[in-house]
Amino acid sequence: MTAPCTIRPATAADLPAAAQLFDLYRQFYEQPPDAARALAFLQARQARGESVLLVAQGNAQQLVGLCQLYPSFCSVEAQPIYVLYDLFVHPAARQQGVARQLLQAAEARAAADGMARMDLTTAHTNTAAQALYAAMGWVRDTVFCTYTRRVAAAPRA
Repeated sequence: MTAPCTIRPATAADLPAAAQLFDLYRQFYEQPPDAARALAFLQARQARGESVLLVAQGNAQQLVGLCQLYPSFCSVEAQPIYVLYDLFVHPAARQQGVARQLLQAAEARAAADGMARMDLTTAHTNTAAQALYAAMGWVRDTVFCTYTRRVAAAPRA
């Protein structure tokens, strides 16, 4: 079942509502609630042109989902890519095709912006999202391992 919604780039006026979704997204990944931090983060990305934020607007004009793309590069392919880092649909709007619509809009945007591909990661336990990605033709990486290392803050002078 597909819910009637409009996928579009976020405007500055959308950021408070998008930040509520972004805060829920962060909580899904076990971060403490912090609405002010979520809003400040999205405002900074938009002000600096550091990401593309797509929003899903439901038929009651409320935002029900978001997808954030970060421009990057693939050195091996010597091509620009998007990292689809954030994808979230409000729990009340799930199972209605919103995530699929957001992913389709992200792909269309990537093509329009000349990106060679999109990359994403998700939690091993997020099997619902993994099933959607596979159904939409995303290919799970079985070649490369991903590592993360926290960076200590530089001492202040």
